[in-house]
Amino acid sequence: MLEADNLECVRGERRLFAGLNFKLEGGELLYLQGRNGAGKTSLLRMLIGLLPPEAGEIRWRGMAIDKLADEFRADLCYLGHLNAIKEELTPLENLLAAARLADETLSEDDAIDALEQVGLAGREDLACKYLSQGQKRRVALARLVTEKRPLWILDEPFVALDVAAVDWLAGIISGHLQRGGLAVMTTHQLVNIPAGQVRELRIGG
Repeated sequence: MLEADNLECVRGERRLFAGLNFKLEGGELLYLQGRNGAGKTSLLRMLIGLLPPEAGEIRWRGMAIDKLADEFRADLCYLGHLNAIKEELTPLENLLAAARLADETLSEDDAIDALEQVGLAGREDLACKYLSQGQKRRVALARLVTEKRPLWILDEPFVALDVAAVDWLAGIISGHLQRGGLAVMTTHQLVNIPAGQVRELRIGG
């Protein structure tokens, strides 16, 4: 269970939000909505422990995330708005490197299979700097194919994807929810997730 209790966010001299509360159980997806600058990305950074709230507390399985530290991070998968890939590396090298950094076991065969699922068959060994923006996004999204961590925090995951890729990603998120996982997501395009309980939270009125 992920719980936000009376969260407040202040950036500079501006209060972005205050008194924000939600509780998310296994199998549930929370859509964060709001205009640009309302604090959606700031809230995501709070939820992954990178930005301390001005007030309030975030709890994972009943305990404050700042007390859990590595135990919380071991349950967390974060996909940011930026792709976080190395342009000089190939898609295969990026995926294997991401697994090593996360202290996860990923075979080369499984990595290749994940890249095939995201539509990058035949481009596994091409440096990412030669890929289109949509293809680079697919490299980042390939992490979700093999991801088993229960909590997914996704910042604009559908950016730069075509219709077929959007449908594919919706299916991946749906499968995660069906397995009892949780997800929090920002997106400018509401996408139908065919399984799980979908809730919405608007920030900034």
